[in-house]
Amino acid sequence: MTDKKRILLIDNEAGLCRMMEQILLDHGYLPRSYTSPQKAVEEFKAGAWDLVISDIKMPGMSGLEVLQAIKIKQNDIPVIMITAYATVDMSIQALRKGAYDMLTKPFEPDELVYRVKNALQQRQLLEENRELRAELEDKFRFENIIGACEGLKSVLERVGKVAVRDTSILVTGESGTGKELIAQAIHYNSPRHEKRFVAINCGALPENLLESELFGYKKGAFTGATESRAGLLETASGGTLFLDEVGNLPMNVQKTLLRFLQEKEFHRLGDTTPTRVDVRILSATNSDLKDAIKHGFFREDLYYRLNVVNIHLPPLRERCSDIPLLAAHFVNLQNQHFNTAIKGFDKEALIILCSYEWPGNIRQLKNVIEACMAIETRVHISRDTLEQFIETDSSLRRTLDTSGLINTEVPYTTALEQFEADLLRTLLKRHKGNIDAAAREAGMNMVTMYRKIKRHGIRKDEY
Repeated sequence: MTDKKRILLIDNEAGLCRMMEQILLDHGYLPRSYTSPQKAVEEFKAGAWDLVISDIKMPGMSGLEVLQAIKIKQNDIPVIMITAYATVDMSIQALRKGAYDMLTKPFEPDELVYRVKNALQQRQLLEENRELRAELEDKFRFENIIGACEGLKSVLERVGKVAVRDTSILVTGESGTGKELIAQAIHYNSPRHEKRFVAINCGALPENLLESELFGYKKGAFTGATESRAGLLETASGGTLFLDEVGNLPMNVQKTLLRFLQEKEFHRLGDTTPTRVDVRILSATNSDLKDAIKHGFFREDLYYRLNVVNIHLPPLRERCSDIPLLAAHFVNLQNQHFNTAIKGFDKEALIILCSYEWPGNIRQLKNVIEACMAIETRVHISRDTLEQFIETDSSLRRTLDTSGLINTEVPYTTALEQFEADLLRTLLKRHKGNIDAAAREAGMNMVTMYRKIKRHGIRKDEY
């Protein structure tokens, strides 16, 4: 199968068609010419051509009519119009009807090849953008967010309901719990998914830079502003702006952002003319904004504008049942990236993985797995390898070393069952037999908790 670009030529002058055919053949293209515009349109099939070049003035059917008919059949194909009588009005008409470019007769061979290359490069960029967008939309479907615990399920149900509504959302949770991932899922499952998702970490930039990054500036607004520049609000127009660590916004930026949320307009730095944009604002924080309000660090009115809907992400220590799923996912990603064949964690390592508190949450889990896979020489990540990157609880270490809980002869699924039963006993003891509290910490509902207690034969005198 050839990868040469196929070009359709339409011109009632047979001599010009032959000339263009030869030029394009010499440069590696596959041209085919028609001297009848009616026949060319009739035989045109979507996907059969990479580019169309058509004369404007032809008997029976004008080039603009050809352009319209082809665009109906395949809207995304680039079309170059040729004319000997180029006028501003004609050019505007052609461009409005979807033409990519205009070429005026007579033209040199190099000029034709140059215009063709530009048009094909533009089409390739559009195709790559579509593929990337499709990949992003697939990546951020809710079903691709890893986890099955009840806590995460309730979060995703809430996210699914609010994604389609054009309202401000505040995502809260500890650092590393996946707040930006949730924000991206909201965007790519919203009516704005075809527009841009733009993110900024409000704590990563100094105050003076943060204001200009968000709102842009006019030429001459400050020393070094040699030209006007649009801010991220304008860049995200029609789409979504994600303000990560929004609690770090300086008070003057909070005031400007509040005005934008109220009026849907703002002023670039140094500009007296307001700028209007249509942007959905999503924000996230790992800090207590109510406490910040109490101490005068965050505006209460801005808080209520941003926190129309709140989505709180549980920490990983409350999603114990999701840890094996997340670990398998990260192992698979690393295997794909580095062409390795690690199968996962051995039995002891998996129990340590699920027992660890994970103060850095999912981000820490991902980093630890990457580090383990970088140095592991066996097909399963071992306890020895894992303990180089996280500290094992002393009581768990003693259990692993002396109790015989982990036996290399015990099947993998049996080891997991043993671990789950011990984990449930530990949680029930910690909460003095309060099944509801133990279920919440385990990331499951009470019905599931009762079912597992019964399945493992856990007696009341054990907790």
